[in-house]
Amino acid sequence: MSHRSASPVLDDRIARLREIARAEPRLEGVLLYGSWTLGEADAHSDIEAYLYVRDEHLDTFDAPAFLARLAPLELAYTNMYGILAVVFDDLMRGEFHITAAGPGIDEVPSWEGMVHLPRPEAAVLLDRTGRLTRAARRLAAFRPPEPVTTAQRLTDELANWTLMLAHVLNRGEIARAHALLHSVIAPQQLQLCRLLRGSTAHWLTPSRALEQDLPASDQDRYTATTSAARGPEVRTAARNSWSWSRDLSAEAAARWSLRLPEKLHEQISDLLAARA
Repeated sequence: MSHRSASPVLDDRIARLREIARAEPRLEGVLLYGSWTLGEADAHSDIEAYLYVRDEHLDTFDAPAFLARLAPLELAYTNMYGILAVVFDDLMRGEFHITAAGPGIDEVPSWEGMVHLPRPEAAVLLDRTGRLTRAARRLAAFRPPEPVTTAQRLTDELANWTLMLAHVLNRGEIARAHALLHSVIAPQQLQLCRLLRGSTAHWLTPSRALEQDLPASDQDRYTATTSAARGPEVRTAARNSWSWSRDLSAEAAARWSLRLPEKLHEQISDLLAARA
């Protein structure tokens, strides 16, 4: 393996995964994704991969037992997304998709625009047929999201979810409003901000490397949308959030000739200004 990262431990674990995968005849292919494939891995990075099991062996393949050959496991379970999540004894996390090789490898080209593998040959740890390497090469070119339709969707989403936030706040559900603000609205704000700044490399996890990717002024606007789960603070953060959403939406509308429901925007502002 010629590619080395800032995490020698992760490099060694990937080399070991390649070794045990080659010795496992039930596997047709192994494809890495995530920070290592993007050249961004460090001492805190996970190992993330698709394990493509020959179709006839999928039901009997014991993935935790296979991964225990990689390193001792402290935890192994299927998470809420149907992915095998593990924790190794050195506290490195792992996420492994256990997938039937036939349909699974055929699906890889459909990831264009969502997954970027700048070094597809390095990302492919095992390929017994050549299919996986050919599919992974389709992901070598970075494809940013299409700006106009993406910006229109995000401005609409921000109006809709902020209206819900205002109703929830005025009902007095502070904890729910806090969760909505930070887990639903903030990621979409950051995506719209990244789209406007031409910084979409971390599109699927838009808070990743925010401190390096976005201007200080945008970082300050984002920080003002965060708060503890206390009523007055959540209300202030919600108003700051909507102010930033409106500014981002107006900037996007001017750049890409989007439609904005101005009356609705004003009504949302009025609801956020109301007291429960």
